[in-house]
Order: sequence, then structure tokens, then C-alpha cells
Amino acid sequence: MAEHFFMNMTLQQTKFLEVLQLRFAQNPNRHQGIDWSEVEQKLMNSPEKLASVFEMETSGGEPDLVCFEQQWFYVDCAAESPIGRRSLCFDKAAWDERKEHKPSGSAVEMAHKMGIELLSEQQYRSLQSLGKFDLKTSSWIQTPMNIRQLGGALFCDRRYDTVFVYHNGASSYYAARGFRGCLKI
Repeated sequence: MAEHFFMNMTLQQTKFLEVLQLRFAQNPNRHQGIDWSEVEQKLMNSPEKLASVFEMETSGGEPDLVCFEQQWFYVDCAAESPIGRRSLCFDKAAWDERKEHKPSGSAVEMAHKMGIELLSEQQYRSLQSLGKFDLKTSSWIQTPMNIRQLGGALFCDRRYDTVFVYHNGASSYYAARGFRGCLKI
């Protein structure tokens, strides 16, 4: 996918880095005390990660650098769950068990193909401390195995100025539910 896009330094790659730099500069509360040149160097030294961040961007995620527990992650910071990653069931097993009206795919599989992971509940809550996200949508999050083995999966949103964690059948899917991803750099 995007890996071929970034095989060599191109004008498109330069423009994409400019987009990331601008977003970085516009949202300093997400990464206090970090210099853009350090971030850019890490991305340039890891073309596969830059390609994954590009996938986040092209699917509507508006990725930005966020610090979780003193570690650097690129995280989907779009106000609503990324539009290019909605109407998905939770994982491939859930997709396989649907007999009819299957969604186009699953959140876990799509994240894996993009080279990213779904946010954990703690990461989702940390992201919400930096802004207001998912006021109209919801996002699948990593689900503990004991819940998943029983057929369920977790998702989150923000309503009434509060972050809620809910459960649903893993095979369910809705037009307003997608997933937010993260990538450690």
C-alpha cells in the first residue's frame, strides 16, 4: 500500500511531512516539550512507520504525536472516528460468524493491515484528556480476551462531557462506529 508510496523521498512524502509538522505545531498540548525535528528524524528513519501514519491520514484519522506514559505514539486525533474506518465489526472471527449483511471488514484486521493497533481503554481516556473526541461517533477499543471469548467487544465515546466504555456483540457494526489507532514511534 503506502510502503511503495514512500520507497524514495518524494514530493508527496515532503508534503505529507509538512502536514504532520503543521498539525504538530497547532496542537502543542498533545506533545509538550518535544521538538518537531526529533519526531521528523524518527519518522524518516522508519519508512514503514511513516507509511502507517500515512494510512492513518488517508483514512481520515488526522494523526498527531501524542505522549502516553512518556512514550511517543501517532494517534488518530480527528474529532470523530475516522470516516474511512467505520461500519466494521470488531475482528475477523466476528466477521466470519456473520451469516448475512457482512460489513466490509473488521477493525482489528484493518488496523493490522495498516501497521497500527486499536487504542486501549487507558489510551482512549488519555486522548480524551487532550480534547473532545467522538461526540457523535464511537470507536472500538482493545478488548480483554475474557470478554472477547464470550462474543463481546468494547467501544468508547464521549457524551455529556464524560467518556463512556460500552460493550456490544463483536459482530455488530454501525455507520457511526469505527476505530482509532495508534503507532508507537
